[in-house]
Amino acid sequence: MENGFFLRDNLEAHKEYECPDIVVPENMIKTLENVFSPVKMVLGLVNNEAYSKMWNIIETMIQSIIKLTATVHNYQGSEYCSGLLFGMHGSAMLVSIGKNILDMLDTIDSMKNKAAVESPALGKEEKEELGLMAVGYYAILESALRASLGLGIKEHQEKIGRLYETFSSIASMNPDSWMTNKLSWTDIAASSKENPVQASPYNKYHCTSWNVNQASAMILCNESLADELHIPIEKRIYPLASSETNHMIATIQRPNIIKPLGLELAANFILDLCKKNNLTANTFELYSCFPSAVQMFSKALGLKEEDIKTVTGGMSFAGGPLNNYMIHSTVKMLSDIRKDNNKIGLVTSVSGMMTKQAFALWAKNPLIDFISKDVTEEAKKLEIPIPLSELIEGKGIIIGYTTFIDKADKKPKAVIYITDSNGKRKVLISRDISIINNMGEEEWVGKEIHFKDKYLVS
Repeated sequence: MENGFFLRDNLEAHKEYECPDIVVPENMIKTLENVFSPVKMVLGLVNNEAYSKMWNIIETMIQSIIKLTATVHNYQGSEYCSGLLFGMHGSAMLVSIGKNILDMLDTIDSMKNKAAVESPALGKEEKEELGLMAVGYYAILESALRASLGLGIKEHQEKIGRLYETFSSIASMNPDSWMTNKLSWTDIAASSKENPVQASPYNKYHCTSWNVNQASAMILCNESLADELHIPIEKRIYPLASSETNHMIATIQRPNIIKPLGLELAANFILDLCKKNNLTANTFELYSCFPSAVQMFSKALGLKEEDIKTVTGGMSFAGGPLNNYMIHSTVKMLSDIRKDNNKIGLVTSVSGMMTKQAFALWAKNPLIDFISKDVTEEAKKLEIPIPLSELIEGKGIIIGYTTFIDKADKKPKAVIYITDSNGKRKVLISRDISIINNMGEEEWVGKEIHFKDKYLVS
């Protein structure tokens, strides 16, 4: 065994001692390939280098343990040869795992350093005034969407109320929904004790429900393993394509706060792929943490207002346990495709403040070879963050805003995004009750205002 330690860099050295090779059963190798293949497919979708390095360590350990077992179990050579091979493969395993761990740690450090120099998902000014809860950020995006459509305050409340009325109706028919009572658009649009304002124009029923007790699961495997496990053909669903962007810019610094370029690029990849292969997505699950997310995905995909945009009923009503919701929505989509084989489903997702958008296309049959694209680098080159304003006093144009009750002092507060006279961005606030009230009555996006320090003056 000790001699094996010194021969660890040459795993053929045992032949010089006339020791026979170890034999690993072919069925075991095949089983490992069937187990490893879906894991590697998922890692490819996740596209995280640190996770991939971690998996390399696990895979190396499993393969090495099997080889070590083969040096003693049913080995055809002498005890000396068995010990020699055990020492060789055992030492090689420990050295390889050690190197892989160091490599993984270097990768994690590199990723941390890279993240530190890239644009953050949250700007310092935003975080100070809106905190870490997502609702304020999405509410500001909603105000910008409202202004882009030229809708009045009440007209817009009805629009997003009716959008979520449809979601509530679908959720009421979904046996896995967290809320099964059907709500009207007026129930959703009108604030009440059960539906309090979170950040205008959003009430509770506009917001994701994450305090839920739900679970879901799906099995990803390759075709040969499915055959080996006798999985019925009618239960198999296939991923056709996916796209994603990991480009992040603080909301306040986005060139167009309601049209992220990464979202457009990722959506266009799916749309172009469908056109090229004569495919038509006809069933949708648009990420629905807030109505603005639904609308931005809908616009990027060119959907009509009357198109159904959820199979679950959405995160407000079906339940939205944070990132886990993507498994919930995908499982429901796969279930629907099983029931109707003509459906081609498109599931979308985001992370954080409408960043890291992604798309996944599913169908009953493998209509095309699976293809995936990460548009991060392309988006990063084209979408440059707008610098923050250095002006202490001046004029600006409002590009989005929201009002809410500040949890710190229980008083009304408005948070406003502006572009200053130099084309730079700034976060303002107002505590003026007359201004805050008026913001709920008429549109302020597009107005020219005067500011001093961080306060909207007039």
